[in-house]
Amino acid sequence: MSRRYSALRGTRDILPGEASTWQRVERTARVIFGRHGFREIRTPVLEATALFARSVGTASEIVTKQMYTFESGDESVCLRPEGTAPVVRAFIEHSLHREVAEGFPERVYYVGPMFRHERPQKGRQRQFHQVGVESLGAREPLADAEVIAMAIALVDELSIEGHELRINSVGDAACRPRYLSTLSNWLASRAGEFCEDCRRRAVDNPLRVFDCKIEADRRVLADAPTLLDGLCGDCEEHFRCVTRLLE
Repeated sequence: MSRRYSALRGTRDILPGEASTWQRVERTARVIFGRHGFREIRTPVLEATALFARSVGTASEIVTKQMYTFESGDESVCLRPEGTAPVVRAFIEHSLHREVAEGFPERVYYVGPMFRHERPQKGRQRQFHQVGVESLGAREPLADAEVIAMAIALVDELSIEGHELRINSVGDAACRPRYLSTLSNWLASRAGEFCEDCRRRAVDNPLRVFDCKIEADRRVLADAPTLLDGLCGDCEEHFRCVTRLLE
């Protein structure tokens, strides 16, 4: 007698009747990204665990709770939880920065599966598929506006309705430390109102408190100081320019 198996909890099969929809989404993304001069890059599904611990941060929820990590001999490897870190690794490893140094930003896009140990009951998949772009070596506001405009074009081309664009800034090495200090002091003054994880994040990496999924904590965080209020002059002008270009 044969034993019946089903897909792992938090994963799903893409059946023949659905595959054409996936193909349309991927085909549309490739056309739009290619129109803007972005080229496809394909990175391995398996990466060194240290790559994400360094890039995303050891205090992030991705690293502490969501990565599929295992030991292979004397090496710690994981299934990639996101696409940016592998792209940057490939950019450095294959010396693609030489093109950037000559004044040509490296523009790439990726399409593929990512893996996180999410809670399936929240509607998240442990294996999910993602398209993304990276514009490496470009600091101009136009580069930011272009990436955002491409995302809007993709959503519109796929006839997705009811979407809303919200943009923010993370500042730079000049103004971000000041904001982190302000945020740390604010979190310390409200420490008793947060969950244990948030109290730990407030010490290890204050920005990660905004990852919290607990509704009570999110209500408290609605009053937290924002980085937009503390941007330096250069970042403020950059942000204004991005919004003008989008308008």
